[in-house]
Amino acid sequence: MNFLAHAYLSFNHPEILVGNMISDFVKGKKKFDYSKGVQQGINLHRQIDAFTDIHPATKEAKTFLQSAVGLYSGAFVDVAYDHFLANDANEFSDTSLRLHATHTYQILATHNAILPDIFQKMFPYMQSQNWLYNYRSMSGTESSFGGVVRRAAYLQSSVEVFELFQKHYSALQNCYNDFFPSVKAFSFEQIEQLRN
Repeated sequence: MNFLAHAYLSFNHPEILVGNMISDFVKGKKKFDYSKGVQQGINLHRQIDAFTDIHPATKEAKTFLQSAVGLYSGAFVDVAYDHFLANDANEFSDTSLRLHATHTYQILATHNAILPDIFQKMFPYMQSQNWLYNYRSMSGTESSFGGVVRRAAYLQSSVEVFELFQKHYSALQNCYNDFFPSVKAFSFEQIEQLRN
């Protein structure tokens, strides 16, 4: 899952959301520098990632993109899942997605002082370009694919993988449909356990 899903699967718990969003930028023992709630979000993010990676639907989804990006296929599936989530009428309307994005940015801005340096530098672009909402569009998703390439050590272009995403759109959407209800239930259960 990518930024939109991690924010959404925090279920409106502000500190958990912050931890869930910054987890990839917090290495090793650095997580203990944060409050208990943010640590819970960091841990939740990692549990969601592990659940996502072993899910049969994700394994199938990766096969549609592997010919272009090999072992990076999982990162692109994460972006594809955010695209399908942004367009999932069971989870968002256009208005509720806009509101969710705005609310997420407000929470992150409130906690700006504790955000890791790399995330702090990225956050203004996330907010000004409205990444969370723009997963809804093909152009926004294409831009996010480009972002994966910029962060990857061995990739030069997202053109071929985006073409595969378009070619296998329906099959990838079916993978998302098989996957998302289970990760939503899993995440909710994890938060309930954390908070009890």
